Formats: sequence, C-alpha cells, structure tokens
Amino acid sequence: MSPQENAELLAVLMRQEELLKQLVAAINKPKLGLHSEAGNCRIYCNRQHGGLWYTLNGEPSDIPQTALTGYLKELRFENTERRKKESCKLLITVQADRTYILESGYDTHFSKCILAAIATLTPEQLYSPITLQPQPGTTDESVLFCRVWVNSELVMASYNEQSDWREISKQAIAVTKAANEIAF
Repeated sequence: MSPQENAELLAVLMRQEELLKQLVAAINKPKLGLHSEAGNCRIYCNRQHGGLWYTLNGEPSDIPQTALTGYLKELRFENTERRKKESCKLLITVQADRTYILESGYDTHFSKCILAAIATLTPEQLYSPITLQPQPGTTDESVLFCRVWVNSELVMASYNEQSDWREISKQAIAVTKAANEIAF
C-alpha cells in the first residue's frame, strides 16, 4: 500500500470511529418530553400468574410480548425476601428502549438457560443486542425455559444434573462484564 492509500484508509477509519461514538452517544441519551417509561422496568420470569413473564404494579400484569431484545448489561445474584422466605435471584439487566431488569430464581430452568448460553459466548458477541425469549415447558405447567438469540442465531447450550453451575455462572458474569468494559 502506498503512503497516500494508508493515509486515506486511516482517515476513513477515524471518520468511522467518530460516527460510532456519535451513534453510541445518541443511543445512551434519555428520552425527552412526556412518556411513561421513567426508571427501570422489573420483569418477573415465571409462570406463577398464567403468562410467561409479568410486571408488578400492585397487581401482576402479564407481558404479552414474547421476546425482549437489547444489550446485556449485567448478570448478578441477589439475596432477597419473597413471601417471608429468604431466596436467591438472578437479575439480568438489559438496556433497550429503557432498562429492564429480569428476575428469576437462581436455580430455575429460565436462569440456567441464560447462564449456560451466555457462558458460551465471547464478549465481542455481546456488543450486539441479544434476544431473550421465554419458552413454556411442554410437560410441566410451572416450568419456564429461555431461548437466547445473538444476531438472529439461537445460542445452543445444553446442561444437565452434573453441570457445574458455580463455574458456568462465573463464566457468564465474566463474559458480560468484559463486554461492558469496552470504552467508546
């Protein structure tokens, strides 16, 4: 490559980097004007109230949409009290049109599906939006699974009784953390 071609390529790459920075800044801006989307939206991922997932605003409200697409920002475990019992929950933070926090029991199939899938990915794959799609169990009315899609491709990750969930969880959290540490 000639010095002039190198200079032209460098100029194009610098312009592309500047456009990418502008795009990220535009995505991260809050909505202006009147809207009903202040704060986070917490989604409970279980079939307790007849649907696949729901929100609580006093009363449970089923979510009719069958998938959530956005950027995976965080996976973390939190001890909390539900129905006067201590329990551990997996919290999945997804940035989309607003911040969504999905909550699921740490040992549910929903959580295991997400953890197993994310643990197989690279941080670079999480630079793209993911889609989380709850799937009802076919033989047990209380079971809820979750399909994970990246770039319109289903992430296939199996697990069984011998799976080491401590290691799978650590890997999934590490991949998510590494993907979100990139500086634009």
